Amino acid sequence: MVGLGIMGSAMAANLVRGGFDVVGYDPVPACRARLRRNGGQVARDVEALAASVDIVITSLPSAKVLADVAGQIASARNPRRIVIETSTLPIADKEAARKRLAKSKATLLDCPLSGTGAQARTKDLVVYASGPRTAIGKCIKVFEGFARGHYDLGRFGNGSKMKFAANLLVAIHNISAAEAVILARKSGLDAALAVKVLSDGAGASRMLQVRGPMMAKRSYRDATMKVEVWQKDMRIIGDFLKKLGSPAPLFTASAAVYDAAMRQGLAKSDTAAVCAVLESRASTKPSVKPSIKPSIEPSAKRGL
Repeated sequence: MVGLGIMGSAMAANLVRGGFDVVGYDPVPACRARLRRNGGQVARDVEALAASVDIVITSLPSAKVLADVAGQIASARNPRRIVIETSTLPIADKEAARKRLAKSKATLLDCPLSGTGAQARTKDLVVYASGPRTAIGKCIKVFEGFARGHYDLGRFGNGSKMKFAANLLVAIHNISAAEAVILARKSGLDAALAVKVLSDGAGASRMLQVRGPMMAKRSYRDATMKVEVWQKDMRIIGDFLKKLGSPAPLFTASAAVYDAAMRQGLAKSDTAAVCAVLESRASTKPSVKPSIKPSIEPSAKRGL
């Protein structure tokens, strides 16, 4: 595992628990220490790691880091290794890394993930795999070690295309969840109860289920996706939409809220903090007295 941040560390821990021998590297000492505590081994650098394993998983923050890592993996003396690239990055940069690794007879798979850091900890991820079918087949057991599902989407790059569509929905659903929580709170409903009830209805979304509780508590410090990292994803999706000429008015509108989160000093916070951005624009005092007691049992679903 190269890259032991929020996602990489969670995947590595699940692979260890699944019985895999995991070797990892990250330039941050605290990340390496966390891997040791979780039962993994730490390599001295990327090249040494790549020389000791047949399958490498990368979870990286930028295209520049991917290019550097691809070069180091290509230099390792271990032909025909497979690299599972899980980051959200421009397809052109992944294609450049694929070509660099192919020269050393290594195969790069484009395998972005659907899911947050919190979902990664519980193996609630889906792998969008793309690339040579034979190589994907050799990685299925590894996918099953850190994810609940995977899809073979065909040619290299299709995984990223699917990820862009998925993250477009995440961007919108995250803000719609915040709007619903604020509406419930201002109307006099208990926010935590509203999240629970709405998550069981027709308007439910995974973002409401995953980030709604954080919004109800107004607690955004334990980030599963930092706002500043999400901005990178937003730019990539925006550029892809522009290139294709694909209309996305809701995505475009949502971008302004994430930009505001950055301006309000929430860069290190979870993206659920868009709720704080929207709340700052209006009084959070309930407009009416509570009409439903917070202690209502979830089994009492009459009329919902």
